[in-house]
Amino acid sequence: MNLLRYATLIFDCDGVILDSNRLKTAAFATAAQPYGPDAVEALVEHHRAHGGISRYRKFEYFLQQIVGLPVEQPRLDRLLKTYACEVHDGLLTCTVDPGLGRLRAATTHARWMVVSGGDQDELREVFRRRQLAMNFDAGIFGSPDSKDEIVARELANSTIQMPALLLGDSRYDYEVASRAKLDFVFVSHWTECPKGTPGPELNVFATVPDLDGLLVTRT
Repeated sequence: MNLLRYATLIFDCDGVILDSNRLKTAAFATAAQPYGPDAVEALVEHHRAHGGISRYRKFEYFLQQIVGLPVEQPRLDRLLKTYACEVHDGLLTCTVDPGLGRLRAATTHARWMVVSGGDQDELREVFRRRQLAMNFDAGIFGSPDSKDEIVARELANSTIQMPALLLGDSRYDYEVASRAKLDFVFVSHWTECPKGTPGPELNVFATVPDLDGLLVTRT
């Protein structure tokens, strides 16, 4: 894998740039607590099985499919508010992948972009306050738009220049890359993906433990 061939590097956030997967799992559990322990367990299982999907879709699924309630805006808003309050401080203090700066220095030719399932306004605030935003000259994007929608839009706008590489830690990240004809690298160190990989049948260019692992595998 030759990093120098890529015009754009696209990063998932949680589990790739930030060690934030566990705090978000805990936040889903806290938000679901008023609905009982079985509902909590079911939501956490659904969340882990669908890494990279936005909180909006997960809470809609929770209400409709797990607890059997209509998706009424006040009910959805309470879940979203509880979740956001739980994750806010954690996103400002959790570990940043220590290889991020070294990878940026090795890929000065490439545009960098974040495409996350996290809330877009929240992401931009966190990256600004943690002095990470300047690395991502192609933009920081998140929900409520899905990753598929973001990638398709930014390809159409020519913000994503090809060839492009997507770095993610979930099966959904791989699927987004595949549908958009992007190369994909699975980053494993903080993943909550079941069994730790997106699946042996997938055409993953490489699996690396962390962002420094991309520099080791560079050819």
